[in-house]
Order: sequence, then C-alpha cells, then structure tokens
Amino acid sequence: MYTKSRKLLLASAITLAMASISGPTIADMAPNNATMSQDVTNARQESQIWTTYSLSPYLRANDLQVSVENGTATLTGTVEENANKDLAKQIALGVSGIENVDNQIKVDADYVSPARTPGERSFGEVVEDATITTSVKSKLLWSKNTDGLKMDVDTRMGKVTLLGNADSAASKDLAGSIAENTRGVISVDNQLVVDKAKPASMDKAEAAGHDTTEAIADTWITTKVKSTLMYSSNVENDDISVSTEDGNVTLTGMVGSDAEREVATELAMNIRGVKSVDAKDLKF
Repeated sequence: MYTKSRKLLLASAITLAMASISGPTIADMAPNNATMSQDVTNARQESQIWTTYSLSPYLRANDLQVSVENGTATLTGTVEENANKDLAKQIALGVSGIENVDNQIKVDADYVSPARTPGERSFGEVVEDATITTSVKSKLLWSKNTDGLKMDVDTRMGKVTLLGNADSAASKDLAGSIAENTRGVISVDNQLVVDKAKPASMDKAEAAGHDTTEAIADTWITTKVKSTLMYSSNVENDDISVSTEDGNVTLTGMVGSDAEREVATELAMNIRGVKSVDAKDLKF
C-alpha cells in the first residue's frame, strides 16, 4: 500500500528531526516538521482508503493500490466493472483531505482475483466473520430460549459452526435457526449436543434475578429487538420502529410482505423480557 519512496521519505524526515535536536533553531526545524506532518497525513489517508476497499464486498477481491500525495489519491489495479471503478473513486473522495483522485484503475470483464492458499481469508473477510460471530452470539444471548446455555460460535467465510450444549432438541434447533437467519451467514453446522441436565445453564437463583431485571428494562428490550431485526437476513429493519411498555412491544412501520411481518413478530417475541408483541401497524 505504501510506496517505497514514501517509506524512505518518512525515515529520512525522522532521522533529520532527531539529528537536529541538539543544535538548530525552531525555524531550521520547521521544513522537516512540515514534511513529516504531510507524510503522516498521506499515510493515514492511504490507510483509510485501503481499509475501506478491504471491507467492501465489491472491491476487496481486487488487488487495488493507493498512493496519496498532498490531497491527491492515485488509484491503480484492475476491476471487473466500471461501477466498481467509480465506487473506488467515490470512496477515496469521501476521505477527509482528499481533494482529487487520479483514477488509473483498469476495467477488465475477464479479470480473475489473485489466487490464495486454501482457507486464507482477506482482511475484509476476517472482519466480516467476526461481525457474524458477534451477531449470532448476541442473538443467542438475548433469546429467552437460549440464554444461559453454553454455546460457542465460530465463523469462517460466512460458514457458522455452533459448539457446546443445548438443554433440548428444540433449543438446539432454535439456535441453528437464529444463526441461519443472521445477515451474512452462508451455512450453519449445528454441532450442539443435547444435554437435558443443562450443566452449562445458569442456576435457578441467578436466572430468576436476571429475568426480574430484564422484565422491567423496557429500554433494554427495545434496543435488543431493534438489533435483532437489524441482524436478521429476513427483515428489512430500516422502516420498522420499536417501542416497549412494561415488556409489551409495539412494532410500527413498513415491511415487504405478510411473511416478513410474521418473522419480525417472532424475532421480537423471542427476546428475553418480552411479554407480547403488537405488529398490527406493520404495513406492506
């Protein structure tokens, strides 16, 4: 990402600054400080642009290079479509301090991404897998039917593996369904072992105190319902509003179909502390 000349420039600037500590005046040091400051700014902007490319599902498979000099970003590499080339430009322009973009990216419909070793993940894929894992874990924790069960979630390239114990076949199936309906999940390998003794569950006293707290936490319920809808791959949550009063949840707004409304209702009802869900004002 960073050019060799930039590294040399940065190293030279640091060396000159350190060598000047004992003798030169502030005026003598000013040019060196300015050079270092600009080089750091260039490097920061390059990093921001490249990181965004790495996280973008449309660009991360491409071998794109970024170089920044004094507010001008030069982009090189190859993409399959003009839309992706333009996306790369707009991302660069969105970084603070970037005023111009020299877009030298080539468009090749037959472009093939550089080969990777089996199992190797890009930076963007690692971040996406971590996001999926966190989303699934959170939904399992918030669910009134899976809370307290000892489960581990592992995600690689969108494929989720569930490990640990479930207190019943129904809980195991529900955990698998929760994972499957999470955004970004490609498949689920449900390896949960049904253990009716529930050795990994919270003890009754702890669970009772936990439920009592959640029963009065309307704000907590509202937040978790919103987050669960956001994580769901079957619900477009942008047009759904959530409110809670004494554990009774009301959903309002727009959905795409009656089936989506039913899914939203079921997801909300599954959250700990929810007593009822009113979705009659969800229109489509």
